[in-house]
Amino acid sequence: MSAHHSFELTGTAVLPNAGQMLDQICEHFVEHAEVERTADLALLTSKLGTARIRLLDRTLLIDLAAPTETALQVAQNSIAEHMFYFAQDEALDLTWSRTGSPGKLRNFHQAVVVGAQDITPHMRRVRVFCEDVAPFVGGDMHVRVLVPPKGRSPLWPGYRGDGRIAWPQGDDALLVRPYTIRAVDIERRELWIDVFQHPAPGITTPVADFARDAQSGDVVALLGPGSGGLPKARSILMIGDESALPAIARIAAEVEAGTEIRAIIEVLDAGEEQPLPSAAKLDVRWLHRRSYHEAGAGSLLEEARTAIEATDGSTFIWAACEKDDVRAIRSQLKERGHDKKNMYVAWYWETFRPTA
Repeated sequence: MSAHHSFELTGTAVLPNAGQMLDQICEHFVEHAEVERTADLALLTSKLGTARIRLLDRTLLIDLAAPTETALQVAQNSIAEHMFYFAQDEALDLTWSRTGSPGKLRNFHQAVVVGAQDITPHMRRVRVFCEDVAPFVGGDMHVRVLVPPKGRSPLWPGYRGDGRIAWPQGDDALLVRPYTIRAVDIERRELWIDVFQHPAPGITTPVADFARDAQSGDVVALLGPGSGGLPKARSILMIGDESALPAIARIAAEVEAGTEIRAIIEVLDAGEEQPLPSAAKLDVRWLHRRSYHEAGAGSLLEEARTAIEATDGSTFIWAACEKDDVRAIRSQLKERGHDKKNMYVAWYWETFRPTA
């Protein structure tokens, strides 16, 4: 363990297929951390700290080390949540040398809605007041938005003994969705969250409904921030649709002056385009889905493939869009041998395809 990681925690996971679990952990976290695997030992290193996981028969021995207590608790929760997800119906006994307070999440922030307005016909901005906005400045952009049921006093989550989050159930169940902090107003202690209002009928959009109906004084909470940091490169290619537009806009606003950014952004039509203030040298190509039937118009994925082919290994590739498109982009980058440290590729939504 690194000397500067002064907060440590150990855990033990017992399950029938411990080796398979270790394989799944390594395969998944390679997208989020540096993973070193040697036989029955895996070392995961990220900004949260390190996770050393050793296989011993039907047991995984886990050693976590982090620079802060908050990072340690977040790392513990991430490992626990993913292990139970990978285990599915398989028996898993996960215990820790100690557990966090059941009534407090260290990266939890209660907030109050102070305003909401449409910034395009299908993008609505919700502004919330948060007593401490410092954790949201200059770091990760993504949070989980927690919305309590209308007309009920919120019951917020804590931690279970196995490290997972204990979510309120029944009438107190929360609406929980990941979103991007579009901007931070330090002086006003406000956070902006832009929410796409899907125009297609029949699409279930709980957070979009919340954004549409949000009133000043509504209480919400934010869990995070975590993941989605600011790329640090002289040249950046950004690819995304409306779901990624808040993150693209924030990156453009916060990168260093002189950074060269090329952005390919798919929106419904010209009315959904937004100004992107930036100190960067910014080249934006807007794609309009409504015009795709016209001769010569291409899809976001087609444009992305062409743009990626024109880059070299020094360009940071940032892409966020539909799941299948992201898989195709990842495959292209893998074939090109693009350095994983020089890219962020994540799916922000998934096309619903009926099974029958």
